[in-house]
This record gives sequence, structure tokens and C-alpha cells, in this order.
Amino acid sequence: MKIITKQNDLLEISGGINVSGSVINAFAKGIESILNVGRSLGTAIRRLYSGNLCKI
Repeated sequence: MKIITKQNDLLEISGGINVSGSVINAFAKGIESILNVGRSLGTAIRRLYSGNLCKI
């Protein structure tokens, strides 16, 4: 472990966020899944109120 002795070194911020393609892809898939659930729910509600249901 490195001991920091200077005050300027204490104020230095190193590192950061590394956003890779996998993270962006996972985020996009999550948004796409939420949109698909909303679309399916909207379609189900519309079909229910219009009486356009198939009989089982």
C-alpha cells in the first residue's frame, strides 16, 4: 500500500468509470424489455376493452 505524503496528492482523483460495449448493450436490452412489456400490456388492455379476444 502506498502512503500519500503530499497534500496535492490527496486532492488528485485517479480512475473513473469505464463503460464498455457490454454495459451499453445490457442497458439497451433492459430498456427494450421494458418497452416490450409496455407494448404487450397496452395491446392486452386494448383487446380486452374492444372485445377482440379469442375463445379458448
